[in-house]
Amino acid sequence: MAAVCFMITLVLYIVATVSFLSYSLRRSEALSQVSSGLTAVGFASHTFALGARMADVSSSVPPSFSDALSFFSWMIILVFLVVEFRHRIHVLGSFMVPLAVVSLISAAALPETVPPLQPVFKTLWFHVTLSMLGAVGFTVAFVAGVMYLIQDRFLKSKQFNVLYSKLPALDFLDHLNQQSIVLGFPLLTLGIVTGAISAQFARGSYVSWNPEQTWAVVTWLFYFIVLLGRLTIGWRAKRAAYLTVIGFACVILTLVGVVLKGHTAVS
Repeated sequence: MAAVCFMITLVLYIVATVSFLSYSLRRSEALSQVSSGLTAVGFASHTFALGARMADVSSSVPPSFSDALSFFSWMIILVFLVVEFRHRIHVLGSFMVPLAVVSLISAAALPETVPPLQPVFKTLWFHVTLSMLGAVGFTVAFVAGVMYLIQDRFLKSKQFNVLYSKLPALDFLDHLNQQSIVLGFPLLTLGIVTGAISAQFARGSYVSWNPEQTWAVVTWLFYFIVLLGRLTIGWRAKRAAYLTVIGFACVILTLVGVVLKGHTAVS
């Protein structure tokens, strides 16, 4: 049942992505309602699928990295729906829903040879959940940064097209960028700490400097500098947007490091 729901979810998210992209290029508010509706139905299906999958997880069938990526996709959609409900920024779906689709496709495409995530004294799920929540925060910051750069370019070139009219104001995007980092950074910090504790129990060492841990530390240091710059020096606007786009690359490399770790363990 979970597998069927995941497939339904993926199809709905893909259709919603196409609909949102069409909305961002056309003057049709009806498309925004259709797109949001498809996303909401897909989210409901995704929630059911995750619940069914978690019901199957046990000591004999531990969670996998595919489950973590699916959870990451689910959280992206949840954040989008919350922001959409509060601020009615429909065009945000044109940026966030495609990222959720990529994450869900990646989860489905992972080879079966990648080993599952072995639970360690019940700390693993805290580590995975906190780390993924931190990554979601940085993903929203990335999206806000990209939207800021696009809007800024439109303003400077005086290209007042359809997409320009649907993008939020620069001040709002800058605020969303900062708040996302402020929320994501402590969650990633807690994720790294609980991961180190799990590693200590499992291998007798807090840090082994595999690709996953290395890029997690690099990501943490990068966002620490960005957050410090924003809160003390006053880094804002375009500089902050560029930095969060670069920081998102660190997030992706961390996720890639997990997959590389899995292949190394298999070989």
